[in-house]
Amino acid sequence: MTGFPRAGTFPAVPRRVVALGGGTGLPIVLAGLRSMVGDNGIQNLVAIVTMTDDGGSSGRLRKTRGVPPPGDIRNCLVALASEQELLSGIFQHRYGGDEGIGGHSLGNLILTALAEQTGSFLKAVETSSRVLRTVGRILPATLQDVSLEAEFEDGGRVVGETAIVARAGRIKCMRLQPPDVDPTPGVVQAIREADMVVLGPGSLYTSQVPHLMVQGVSQAIRDTGALRVMVGNLVSEHGEAADLDLLDHVRVMTEHAGGRIVDRLLVNSEPVDVETCERYRNEGAIPLYWTGGGEQSIPMIRRNLLGDDEKLRHDPAATARGLLEAWEEWTSAAETTAGTETRGLEERS
Repeated sequence: MTGFPRAGTFPAVPRRVVALGGGTGLPIVLAGLRSMVGDNGIQNLVAIVTMTDDGGSSGRLRKTRGVPPPGDIRNCLVALASEQELLSGIFQHRYGGDEGIGGHSLGNLILTALAEQTGSFLKAVETSSRVLRTVGRILPATLQDVSLEAEFEDGGRVVGETAIVARAGRIKCMRLQPPDVDPTPGVVQAIREADMVVLGPGSLYTSQVPHLMVQGVSQAIRDTGALRVMVGNLVSEHGEAADLDLLDHVRVMTEHAGGRIVDRLLVNSEPVDVETCERYRNEGAIPLYWTGGGEQSIPMIRRNLLGDDEKLRHDPAATARGLLEAWEEWTSAAETTAGTETRGLEERS
């Protein structure tokens, strides 16, 4: 598919939205889109969450309890929760120390307990969604025990998300172990039926690329009639993606997906202040802007996406408005194209 919408009259906002990712980026997108869910807005919001985290509380629970990593799922639950203050705060409570339950968040422990009681991690997520009254559905990308493997350009191979992040050098390609990982039921269908698919922001190789390697997911994104928007990162990463710009990010995603999956790129247009730039530069990172390469093939949506945090993070509301702007521009272009084609048929007849 070329990413043009289905024929017909297009609503003011996309009715069915699927957002893929993990880490801190996906919850920010969900928090922004949450306010658009309603009678005249988004009708079906689905988050598809990368499941390769092996660090911190999630990594410990994977090893000791045999559950999929719950941390990114927990953050998405909180982002979409209607019970924002009390219950979501409880889910995010983290115990101090590093022994016993020290270092674990209560939400991770609750998801683990529910998974053990019901015999299903997916049921644990669905039960937690009911408790928090989330406004959308959250799906793990896969329910299988899966790890990331990176092959570096110097020939080295590293297994495990934490180890990959810590290893210097440019990555040649990513794989999953095992390679034939099935998607969670509902994942592929949600993508195929979506009006908009949102990719990113988040760590390129550990939050954005992994879901592309789950069986059927890349093909679904390639084939969907949805608008596919990639939200550009605000700052370069340490380690494996340190010297990549936004054009490189699109290239890496395209290569791992086996074809084009980005119709629009939403990027930050606001300059970062000198003090913040210097602080990130001292940490080996720099703010990311679109450099202009390949711009003719990927239309840009530029707006101020910066949040108020001291760290460079996307503002949820601004990001959601940018996604809506991409939708309006895309549907307008499609309607113009459809009108031109109709007039051409009338003239030939």
